Amino acid sequence: MTEPASPAETPVRHTFQADVSQVLRLVIHSLYSHKEIFLRELVSNASDALDKLRFRSLTESELLGSDPTLEVRIRADKDAGTLTIEDTGVGMTEEDLVKNLGTVAHSGTRAFLEKMEAAGGDAKKDLALIGQFGVGFYSAYLVADRVEVTTRAAGPGQRAVRWESDAVSGFTVGPAQRAQRGTEIVLHLKSDQKQFLEEWTLKDLVSRYSDYVAYPIKIEKKDKDGKLSLDQINRASALWQRPKSEITDAQYDDLYKHLTHDFEPPLARTHFRVEGTQEFVGLLYVPKRAPFDLFDSQKRRGIRLFVKRVFIMDDCEEILPPWLRFVRGVVDSDDLPLNVSRELLQDSSALRAIKKQVVKKSLDLLDELAKDQPDAYVDFWKSFGVVLKEGLAGDAEYKDRVAALVRFDSTHGGLTSLADYLSRMKEKQEAIYYIYGESRKALEGSPYLEALSARGYEVLFLTDPVDEWAADSLHEFQGKKLVSAMRADLPLDATDEEKREKERLGEALKPLRERIQKVLDAHVRDVTVSDRLTDSPCCLVLTAGSTPAFMERLLRDRGRGVPHAKRVLEINPTHPLIQRLNAVVEKEPESDRARDWIETLYDQALLTEGSPIEDPARFARRVAQLLTDAATHASQA
Repeated sequence: MTEPASPAETPVRHTFQADVSQVLRLVIHSLYSHKEIFLRELVSNASDALDKLRFRSLTESELLGSDPTLEVRIRADKDAGTLTIEDTGVGMTEEDLVKNLGTVAHSGTRAFLEKMEAAGGDAKKDLALIGQFGVGFYSAYLVADRVEVTTRAAGPGQRAVRWESDAVSGFTVGPAQRAQRGTEIVLHLKSDQKQFLEEWTLKDLVSRYSDYVAYPIKIEKKDKDGKLSLDQINRASALWQRPKSEITDAQYDDLYKHLTHDFEPPLARTHFRVEGTQEFVGLLYVPKRAPFDLFDSQKRRGIRLFVKRVFIMDDCEEILPPWLRFVRGVVDSDDLPLNVSRELLQDSSALRAIKKQVVKKSLDLLDELAKDQPDAYVDFWKSFGVVLKEGLAGDAEYKDRVAALVRFDSTHGGLTSLADYLSRMKEKQEAIYYIYGESRKALEGSPYLEALSARGYEVLFLTDPVDEWAADSLHEFQGKKLVSAMRADLPLDATDEEKREKERLGEALKPLRERIQKVLDAHVRDVTVSDRLTDSPCCLVLTAGSTPAFMERLLRDRGRGVPHAKRVLEINPTHPLIQRLNAVVEKEPESDRARDWIETLYDQALLTEGSPIEDPARFARRVAQLLTDAATHASQA
């Protein structure tokens, strides 16, 4: 048991991280509008502290002691120019104070600074970034030039500590006097921010931003005789438990902002009640923008779990699969035990039933958004599409539903759904064709598209790292197979005459193919005559099980050892360069000139597929020599 601290102990001076000082400077000097949001942020933090105490007290009854009161209190002192926000929540230890108030967004601080600076003077962008990076406490410095935090952790034997800072160079932490658990934040308001000491202003802000907070928010008042009282100024009821007809759009948006600390309204929402075997209420939101840490494996999923209106946890991954981690909201169940633990959650059939409904409602919401607001869905896709596609590769149960929601860039222009692709397919087209690459620009002129484009076939551009696994897992859509345009066995609707001509050319060019194979034996598996090329002299194609060059490079960049699989080299028998090379090989098959041409063509094919050249300097010398020979020949003609 911790002994109470002696008041004689001297406060310890700490310096902020270098990055934190910059964040505070940006918060104070860049966020020059919407200053009133500081109250919402501090009340939200107080609500979180009460949630934590309420949950922990289910199994640690000693935390409440003799005082079960759970509330937020606001006190304005016009004479002192201070505004106090106090809660009776879980409180903090000295270690908590230093960790939580001496750092900002932990590993995300640098990214926050970079994005803030890129946002410039746009207040809306500034505000959105504050929400993304979880620096809500520091919004206090929008209106205050000095902040004091006095706190005492819940439980027997804990001692009170005090944190103070003017947000310039550092902060002090030392012992304090506080009889009860919880946290008190005192804001010494700037001279031009004294409007936040007015009772009507505070009531208006609480009503606007925090009316739905599940705990009483009380404001201290004096009657005409100077007697103090605490009056509740919020409804203190869970918004999601109210009938939809009684909730305004503004209230839905405010709850979203309270849950997420986002400063923009959500893109879409769904509010539902499930009755029957399992009874629960859900309120789910889709944000407008992706947070900076969307791909952080440690990132919270965004769903808060309540049981009978009691907060249980704010990182309930058991009811939201990773590929829906962008969804935010609450689930409030009547069927789970109040003292539910993570171990029980993992084994809970009730929770599995809840998860099934949450996933269904999330996908229904996206279906509705795509159907009714296609432009808004495009915005959603640009922010979260790469995450949703993980559902194709990682969740067989929902693969078909996710497939209907995915969008790809294509040769048709712009983003397209697979259903729209099917509606545009040519009469004889056998498959849905796609190609991997770094970007649309890198793929538009690819030789792999030539035969398909000549037939008028649309090709999808797959440019995200997850796309290879997504396409392999999906395999087909509504009976049509997904086929890579880079495959060696590309199925094309060739006539019998075209097939016979390909065989004839293959036989006629057999000496050339054998010579190329001999030169490139260490690099290519086979050399064949192509029916996919119309303008390019050659290309490298994939055999079954091979990984595209784009994916090989991504995996290597991530430290994965990926062996380079041998490709098949396809040559275009009608291309002048191949015909000229064939003539050279017929006349002087073992010449250095023929070898140089073959190696240069191979390096060119590597560049086309997105692979690095083994010896760029040698490639440059060969190209320079070939150009010199061509220029000499032209001048002598």
